[in-house]
Parts: sequence; structure tokens; C-alpha cells
Amino acid sequence: MRNRRTGHTRVLPSRPRCRTLGLIVVLLGSVSLFGACADDAQAGAEVTLLTHDSFDLPQAAFDEFRRETGMTLKIVRGGDAGQLASVVSLTPGSPKADAVFGIDNTFASRPIEAGALEPYAAPAAVDGAGQYAIPEARDQLTAVDRGDVCLNIDESWYAERNITPPANFRDLADPKFAAQSVLMDPGTSSPGMAFLLTTIGVLGEGGWQSYWQKVVAGGAEIVPGWEEAYNDRFTAGTNHGDRPIVLSYASSPAATAGTKALLDNCFRQIEYIGILKGTRNPDGARKLVDFMLSPTVQKALPSSMFVYPVQRDTPLPDGWQERAPLPSSTVNMPPRFIAQNFEKWLDQWRTAVGR
Repeated sequence: MRNRRTGHTRVLPSRPRCRTLGLIVVLLGSVSLFGACADDAQAGAEVTLLTHDSFDLPQAAFDEFRRETGMTLKIVRGGDAGQLASVVSLTPGSPKADAVFGIDNTFASRPIEAGALEPYAAPAAVDGAGQYAIPEARDQLTAVDRGDVCLNIDESWYAERNITPPANFRDLADPKFAAQSVLMDPGTSSPGMAFLLTTIGVLGEGGWQSYWQKVVAGGAEIVPGWEEAYNDRFTAGTNHGDRPIVLSYASSPAATAGTKALLDNCFRQIEYIGILKGTRNPDGARKLVDFMLSPTVQKALPSSMFVYPVQRDTPLPDGWQERAPLPSSTVNMPPRFIAQNFEKWLDQWRTAVGR
């Protein structure tokens, strides 16, 4: 199973928080993680979760949800965070599922302002998730995990050629490094949007547009989503491309040997779960929100989706902190501020890169 944060196919023991359009087609097809069990489920005993294409938890977690609640969990996949936010915002009161997971803080204001979510205060949120709540809508989206978007480099590629790699994202303004990089369109990719926000937050109005002009003029490649960037174009990705610099996550090196994240000025990304207004199974949706904060799920997140859990005192896999250290600094912006400036920034970015 592939994971957006690692770029490799992960073999489950005996997972982007990317991606392209085509959402309506994807939403019409759903996948049950319980196979034949879903056929046996009685009417009303099923909870449907709309989520991104990279959603991945071990089968044991879904089995535990069934044991605890008596309900079958059905998964509907719908692209990346931006696509999820769009479809949820366009269908308030007529949802495609009971709950949605994977909308992040770069797109959170869309479904909130559209009135597409039902409030629910998860009791367990006091143990950590609550600190990541969105101030203007604390109970509409519940934080589940956190990660940090930043550049990754293929250290092995540079070592083999005895070349000094870039030290931080500013180095991409140098044509030498720009031509070695693959980035993502912020209009179609949530990591792409996070990186755009990083450049805006660090370089300011007077510098971020000229930075992007230099990066693109220097030869940086911009693709629609993470899967293509990491798996196809990155030298350490699944298909061993020709670009040793890629936009990904600070935790990606935990699963991709020979790579390193550039940990200065990463963008802190929070993924949320919310109950969709008009759900046919509100009780099941609330139980699912609670379950996503349970030790069963929180402990599984680092190994399955390569993100940090939000609940305090959740144990991490051995060596995780060494292989996936937290960034030295992060850029943070309130979701409402992002929403207010999103279209303007996107238009300015397109002008800067010639799109």
C-alpha cells in the first residue's frame, strides 16, 4: 500500500497529507475495508468515511472499531485535502458520507463557512487534540494528526556525486538547485499550498513572488500532486526519477532510506475529522470521531501514515524521533487568514510562475 508521505509501497505486516482531479468519479466508487463483513452488516450499522487517497490504517484498527461499536466502517476516497474541502463545501446537508477525514488547516475554512459540518465536542480532545482546534469553529473539526511540509533531499544522490546539497528552501533560488527540484501546484495539492504559504510567511509580500520567479526560471518542475512528484520524479521515489529535491514531509525520511528533510521553516499541517451535516448515522459518526482519538488509532498513525499523533503521551515507534525529528521552526497561519487571501495568493503565484 502506498503512502503519500513515504513514496514507497508498504507491505502490511503477517499510505497524501496530492493528487489530481476527477473527484466525482472517485466518490461514486467506494471501498469497504471489511470485505464480506460489510455484506453482513444490518441497515443502519454502517458508518461511511470520506477521506483522501492516502488514508491508511492497519486492518486491526478497523476490526477494533467493529468490535467496539458493532458497526462496519466503509471508506470513500476522494482525492487530497483541497478536493475533500471542495466537495464537502458544495454539498452541505447532502453529504457523500457520514464523516470526513483529511481536510487540513490550509483548507479548513471552506467547509466551515459553507455550513457543511455538524458540531461535536469529542470528550478525548482534552488530552491533546483540543490544542489544535480551529478557534472560530472549535467543535466542527477535531484534530487527528499533525505533520510538517518541507523539502526532502536524496542524500545518497548527492554523496555519490560528491555534490553539496541545498541547506534550506531559499537555496532553490539558485538555478543549480532549482533544476534539481520537483514541487507541486498549490491549486491542486495541499503540500503545494503549504509550501506556498511557507514562502509567503518567511519571505513576506516583498519577496515571495520574486523567489518563485527565480525558482521556475532556474528549472524547477511543478506537477499537480504529491504522488507524481515523490513516486515518479524524485530520485529516491518508487520509480527513481531524476530530481533529488522534492516537496514532502519532515517525517518522510522515516521510511525512505538515504533521504533527509530540510527542517528550517516547515509548514505545520493539521489533519481533521468532522461530522457531515445531513449524516444518516450521526451516532456512528460521533463514535468514529472518538475512535480516531483512541490509543488504537493514535498509536498506528506514525507507522501507517507517517504523521505525528495529536493525543498526549502516545508512544512512538522505536527510532521514530531520530528518523523523523520535529522541524527547527514552523510557519503557522490561521485557517481564516488563509481563506481570506487564498484566491489572491494563488493568482499572484500563477502570474509569478507563468501559468
